[in-house]
Amino acid sequence: MEEFDIGIVGAGPGGYTAALHAANKGKSVVLFEKDEIGGVCLNKGCIPTKSILHSSEVYAQTINCTELGICTGEVKLDYSKVQERKTQVIEKLRKGIELALKNAKVKLIKEEAKIENENEISTKSEKYNCKKIICATGSSPRIIKGLEFDGEFILSSDDILNLQTLPKSILIVGSGAIGLEWARIMSNFGVQTTIIEMAQHLLPIADIEVSKRVERIFKTKKIPFYLNTSIKKIENKEVTLSNEEVLHPEKILVATGRIPNIIDNKVDGVKYIGDVTGQIQLAHFAIKEAIEETDLIPFRKDLTPSVIYGTPEIAWAGKREQDLEAGTFEKTTTLISALGKSLCDNETEGFIKLLTQDKKIIGVHIVSKEASSLLQQVLIAMQNDITIDKLKEVCFAHPTYSEGIFESLFKIN
Repeated sequence: MEEFDIGIVGAGPGGYTAALHAANKGKSVVLFEKDEIGGVCLNKGCIPTKSILHSSEVYAQTINCTELGICTGEVKLDYSKVQERKTQVIEKLRKGIELALKNAKVKLIKEEAKIENENEISTKSEKYNCKKIICATGSSPRIIKGLEFDGEFILSSDDILNLQTLPKSILIVGSGAIGLEWARIMSNFGVQTTIIEMAQHLLPIADIEVSKRVERIFKTKKIPFYLNTSIKKIENKEVTLSNEEVLHPEKILVATGRIPNIIDNKVDGVKYIGDVTGQIQLAHFAIKEAIEETDLIPFRKDLTPSVIYGTPEIAWAGKREQDLEAGTFEKTTTLISALGKSLCDNETEGFIKLLTQDKKIIGVHIVSKEASSLLQQVLIAMQNDITIDKLKEVCFAHPTYSEGIFESLFKIN
């Protein structure tokens, strides 16, 4: 039986990060992965989706570029090339991770593994003794009764990534990150797209003003959506909604979240990180949990950033307005359309909203181009308890979207 300091099951962002950081500290590490290195994020989530999203945005921008003084001929879409590029991006990143693991002398076992107890991992062919075990087995698309995936008509977020041709119409169930990003992708490509959401607003996990702005954006882009609505029944690909309206989509994407991949009961003494914990199911959360475990560097879980990609980006962290008692906080909002850079870029949709208490930022909510980058600037201040007055001392470049943060600071009393 081979012996290691650390055994890790699952080579997604949490697993491979833990492996690399532990190995760099001189630990002997064995890493198990039954599928592809990189986990859901690299192979079935963040990366392939963003690759396809980028193609869809370039396509939509090219079709509508005449107002910028650019005239083109007929714009044609070859979706097979979109898929080809997606695969190339995945493979390039995967090879980079595999090389990093090899250079760090991590032993990689590409077999299904079972955690027998707090110190033993087994495969069909071997057993491994580990002083410490980390489980990072990720998550899978949630299956809803009556909306079981068939890979043809009813699709999971895994299935939709592998479509070789685009449908003429699609019904998206759920308006979280997956649902909204795929709604943007399909709409950009000219697919008739409809969303249904059981909650009172789109993107119900966001700040209420962000949700309302998203609804306005989708109305402007003529993407129909139904709120407080579910699917009543499906017969012969005819979808009857709870409001009795009948739809005839070519495809249905079920985007109602993910569930942890726990095959056996949790084993005492084993450290579980990432999606498998059922907490915050984001790649960067798993990465930080891995680093916290291997490097003992803590992080503020309540300041984990959330980002919805597309145009405009949507990003937030910290408290939402609906979480706070009226009169206990101050809020300020700066419209993106007031920024010179946004007019130059023809990207004027959105706002920067800051929530503050005692001269410190407790919540940030951004709808804007570059929102994901803007968010990090504010997060650094929040993480380090930097006051509004100290932030006002910073010189912000002009013209930038960051100026929206600068302007917001001076609206706070």
